[in-house]
Amino acid sequence: MNLLTQIRTFLKTAKHQAGPADHSSKQPPLLVLLGPTASGKTALSLKIAKAINGEIISTDSRQIYKGISISSDVLPKSKRKGILHHMMEITTPDKELSLAEYKDLAMQKIKEIQSRKHIPMLVGGTGLYISAIIEGYDVPRIAPDKKLREKLYKQAEKYGAEYIHKKLQKLDPAAAKRIHPNNIRYVVRAIEINLKGKRNKVDKKAKKPQFDTLMIGINWPREKLYKRIGLRVDNQIKRGLVKEAKKFIKKYKTNLPAVSSLGIKELIPYIKGEKPLEECVETLKKNTRNYAKRQMTWFRRYKNILWIDGEKL
Repeated sequence: MNLLTQIRTFLKTAKHQAGPADHSSKQPPLLVLLGPTASGKTALSLKIAKAINGEIISTDSRQIYKGISISSDVLPKSKRKGILHHMMEITTPDKELSLAEYKDLAMQKIKEIQSRKHIPMLVGGTGLYISAIIEGYDVPRIAPDKKLREKLYKQAEKYGAEYIHKKLQKLDPAAAKRIHPNNIRYVVRAIEINLKGKRNKVDKKAKKPQFDTLMIGINWPREKLYKRIGLRVDNQIKRGLVKEAKKFIKKYKTNLPAVSSLGIKELIPYIKGEKPLEECVETLKKNTRNYAKRQMTWFRRYKNILWIDGEKL
């Protein structure tokens, strides 16, 4: 049975394709397409969406920002084949979108898609975004503390990611264990919740799932995935990644969360004249490989992923 046949079978046997006005206790279907960076999610998502009348909701924490479309690999509208895409380039890098805000907006989009009798599809590689939706996280709604954030981001820039992560370890060892030190944005948010909310960062799961979910994952042998990552970075450079990074740094502060996005921070030494471009590009490839490893570690927490072989797509 090929993939599209499996998806159609799931949709036919899903408990109910309910719209938001339906008060049935049955749950509407939701497709999730995940995989590490450069695994081929975009191309496959277009193929699936075209076949099942789907609409795509990005679950990529970098694609929410405007101005970094090359580094975050936002698919240009001209290449979307008429498929509606949501949650892309919805805020500027000088504004932070919390997990709670992301979840609220994404859930609203899901309801809109259901009202059109289309199938919502989550597509991306940010595990926390995916989990917040499919597991119905009750996300802490602590208002941002801009002064605290600015202080922590400056410390991270000056002393490194590990320095900030150790602060979190002292406050909340459980959160520190879940959040990678390089994920500055989430480390800072967890510290903020602890200090301002005077409680540990706990994202409670809903008691009852809101969706009948089919999770599809793209898997590649490690060396072949790394080769794809290298080719993707080379292509980003050809498409104008250096120009994009220069424009970004000229317009925004270098301690913003979006600067931690792959493709921006790695090029700063070149832009400042501190390192040659070739060395910065190699750093970007290495960091992207490490990011892919962290993504796969998160995905292993899901028990019911239908894994497909990327080489057979």
